[in-house]
Amino acid sequence: MNSSVLVDKTSLKYADKIKKLSLAEKVELLSGKSAFTLHGNASIGLQPLVFSDGPTGVRGLKALNGDKVALLPNATLIASAWDDDVAREVGEILSEEAWRQGVDVVLGPTINLHRTPLGGRLFEAYSEDPYLTGRTATAYVQGMQDNGTGACLKHLVANESETLRNFVNSVVDESTLRELYLLPFEMVVKDANAWSIMSGYNDVNGLPASSQDKIKNTIVKGEWRWDGLIMSDWYATKSTVASVNGGLDLVMPGPGGPWKQRLISAVESGAVLESTVDEHVSRLLLLADRAGKLDSDTRIGPLDSCLAPDSDQRRQQLRRIASRGMTLLYNNDVLPLNNALSKADKKISLIGRHAIDTVCMGGGSAKVNPPHQISLADALAQQLETEPAIVDGVEVRERPLPADTQYISDPQSGQPGMRVVFLDENDEVMRSWSEDSAAITLEREDGVKEFPHRIIFEARLSNTCSDWEVGGIGAGSWSITIDDESYSENLSYKSFDPGESVICPASTTRLYTQVGGKILKATLELNVIDWRHELEQKLNISIPDESHMFEMTSQGLFALAATPRRHTDDEALIAAEESARATDVAIVMVGLTDEAETEGTDKETLSLPGRQNEMVARVANVAKKTIVIVNAATPVLMPWADDVDAILIAGLPGQEGGHAIADVIVGRSEPTGRLVTCYPIEDGASPAWSVQPDDNLNLVYEEKSCIGYRGYDKEISPAPLYWFGSGLGYGVWNYEKVKLCSYIPGSECVLKVTLSNTGAMDSRETVQVYFRPEDNDQPIRLVGYQGVDVSAGHQETVSIKCDPRLFNSWDASTGQWNILAQGELIIARGLGDKRLKIALT
Repeated sequence: MNSSVLVDKTSLKYADKIKKLSLAEKVELLSGKSAFTLHGNASIGLQPLVFSDGPTGVRGLKALNGDKVALLPNATLIASAWDDDVAREVGEILSEEAWRQGVDVVLGPTINLHRTPLGGRLFEAYSEDPYLTGRTATAYVQGMQDNGTGACLKHLVANESETLRNFVNSVVDESTLRELYLLPFEMVVKDANAWSIMSGYNDVNGLPASSQDKIKNTIVKGEWRWDGLIMSDWYATKSTVASVNGGLDLVMPGPGGPWKQRLISAVESGAVLESTVDEHVSRLLLLADRAGKLDSDTRIGPLDSCLAPDSDQRRQQLRRIASRGMTLLYNNDVLPLNNALSKADKKISLIGRHAIDTVCMGGGSAKVNPPHQISLADALAQQLETEPAIVDGVEVRERPLPADTQYISDPQSGQPGMRVVFLDENDEVMRSWSEDSAAITLEREDGVKEFPHRIIFEARLSNTCSDWEVGGIGAGSWSITIDDESYSENLSYKSFDPGESVICPASTTRLYTQVGGKILKATLELNVIDWRHELEQKLNISIPDESHMFEMTSQGLFALAATPRRHTDDEALIAAEESARATDVAIVMVGLTDEAETEGTDKETLSLPGRQNEMVARVANVAKKTIVIVNAATPVLMPWADDVDAILIAGLPGQEGGHAIADVIVGRSEPTGRLVTCYPIEDGASPAWSVQPDDNLNLVYEEKSCIGYRGYDKEISPAPLYWFGSGLGYGVWNYEKVKLCSYIPGSECVLKVTLSNTGAMDSRETVQVYFRPEDNDQPIRLVGYQGVDVSAGHQETVSIKCDPRLFNSWDASTGQWNILAQGELIIARGLGDKRLKIALT
C-alpha cells in the first residue's frame, strides 16, 4: 500500500463512522450486494448505492427488457462535435436519466483510446487522441456530476482491445503509459474531479489491472492526489491480497467475490493491514456522501425536471446532438439536397439494409431499451417533398437477431411475443409466462431466482410470410420444431470469455418453408460449463483459485430467432441498380452492426460486411449522383470513395438517428463533425494494427505513443484515406492569419486565428492546433481546438488556449516530466489540410 497521506482528511472525516464498524462489516461494504447495488449500513447512516451501465444511456438494473430509457448518440459521435458544450449536455441528460431511475453512479465514460481501428469496443470510446478524449470526457463528467450523479471513468488502463480481454497482458513502456494512455484519466481526475474509476480486465506489464499498486496507489491516488474510489470491472478481480493492497477499493458485482471471508482472513494473518481496509471504506463513504446517500434520507437533485425519454423536448435534443457529430468527408455539391435539387419532383432512391433498419447503438453492456429507434427510411419519407424509392440492400449480418415481436405471438394469449416455460430436471414446470419480447436472460437482476434445467419457447409465426428462418440463440442443446419437421443442434462457447453468454451468444437457424401462421416450438437444454477446466486446458495458464471470473455462470441471454425469408444478395443488387438508374440521386446507406461494434470481440477487417462495397460500386456505376452514408462508429474501408459524390459518417446516432441524418441530408442541420480517428486506406495500413496477443498472451504496444495520426505523420504507415480532424460541414474556409498571444513554456500557450467563411451557407468551423516538437523523437500532437460559428461571407477571430500538459514528455530514467519548449504550432483542418504555422522558440 503506497497512497501515503492523500486521504488523511477523508479518513479523518469518516473516522468516527469507521470505528463503529467491525472488520466483517467493513469488508461487507467493499463488495457488491448484487449486480448493480452495494450494501448499506444503518448504524452509520449509509444507504445502499446504485450503479448502472452507461455510457450512451442509463440502462438501469435489468440486463434485458428493462424500463424504456433514452438512447443517446454513441461516444465517437459526441466527440466528433469537438464541442465541450455538447459533451456537457450529454452528461446532464445522463444525470437526469439516472435520477429518474434512482441510479447514483453511471458506469462511464469510456476513455480508453482508439489504438487500432480493429478494436470492437471503440464505439464506446471517444478518439485515438488523448487530449480530445480527456477534454470531451471532462465536460461530460462535469455535466453529470454537477447534477448530482457520479461518473465512473473506465477502464484503467491500456485496455484498448477485446481479444482475450480477461487474460491479455498489455506491454507498455512507462513514457507511453503516462503521456498517452493515462493522460485522459489525469485530465478528468484533475479537471472534473471524477468520483470513481473502474479498472480493466487486462494485465498491464505483467500485473492484473485490479492489482496495479504503482498505477493506482502511486500515480492516481498519490501523484494526482485523487480522493475517489476505484472499483473493479465486473468479475475482473483476480486475487485477494494483491488487489486490496494494490489500490482497488471495491469489488463488483455481488453477492460473491474474492474478498469477503478471504479478506478477513488476510487481515487476521497480517497480509493486509486493517488501516488499508479503512482507507477503502473511507473512499466508499466519500462516494456515498457525494451521492447524497450518507446521513441523508433523501437525495437532492433534478428529479422534478427529468424528461421522459420519448418527450418532444428530449427527442429534439437528441436529434440535434446526433447531427452535430456527423462528419461530411466529401461533397461534390450534392448536399444538402434542398440546395442541390432545383425541382421538387426530382426522383431519389434510398438503398441499403441500414436505411431500413438503421443501427442506432453498439453491442454489449452499452445496449439499452429505448422507446423507439428511428430509421432513415421512415425519417426521410417525412422530410422530402417527393417520397423516395426505398430498396432493401444486401445482407449485413452473419448471426440472427431475436425475433421481431411484430412477427410472433404467444400461442395461448395471442399477444405479441412468446410463451416461455421453465422446467426442472424432472420436467416439472417451474414457471410459465407470456414474454412480450423474443429474448430472456437468466441473470438474477432480471428476476430469475432458480435456474431451470430446460426451457421451452413457443410462438405462432405471422401468416404474412410463408417461408421463415427460425432457430435459437444461446449456448445449449436446441431442438427446433414446426409441425412434424424438426432439427437439433448443440451450441457451445466459441471464445475464452464467460461474458460471451450475454454479449455475443452462439446461434443456429434453418429455413422452414410454408409455415406461416404455424407454431414454432424451441426446446433448450442448458449446458453447465466448468470455466476453470475450459480455460486452463485451452490457454495453458494458471488462474488463482479466488479469481472472481469463476463465479460467472454459463447462464446468459437466450432467444427465439424467426425472420421472414428475404431476397438473395444477387436479387438485392439488381434491384439497387434498377432503382439507382431510374432516379436522379441515389442515397446508399452502408455500415456495421453490433456484431462488429461490440464489447467482447474485435474486428478482423475494416471491410464492410457482406457485399456492401459491391452494392455501392454498382449503384455508383449507373446513378447520376451517389451519396453514401456510413452507419458506423469506427473506420471502414471505402474502395469506392473516388466514384461517389458525397460521403457522410453518421456514426451510431441514437434513438432519433433517422431524423438526425435526414436533417443533415436536407439541410435543416449542418454536419459539424470532425473525425476523431484516422480512416486507413486498406487493412493493415495503420501504425498499430493487431489485437491478437502472442503465445504468451502479451500484446506489445510497440508503436509506443505513435498511434493514429501521430504515427501516420511519422510515415510509419501509408497515409490514411481520411485524417483525424477531417470534416467539411457546409462552409468554405479561408484561414487568414495567426497570432501567438502568450507563450510560457510548460505553463501557457494562447493564440488567435482569423478565418473567413467564403461559402454560401452559415457554418461552424473547428480550429485545430497541433504541436510538432523540435525533438524528432517526439510525435506531433493535438494541443488545442476551438469551435466558432461564422455567417456566410463573414470573418471571425477565435482564441485557442493550448493545454500545457501536451508540451511535456516523461523521462523514465529520472522519473520526471521534461518540458518540450521548442518546435512549431500547426493550424490545420486535420493534418491532411494544414493552413498556418508559427514557430515556438
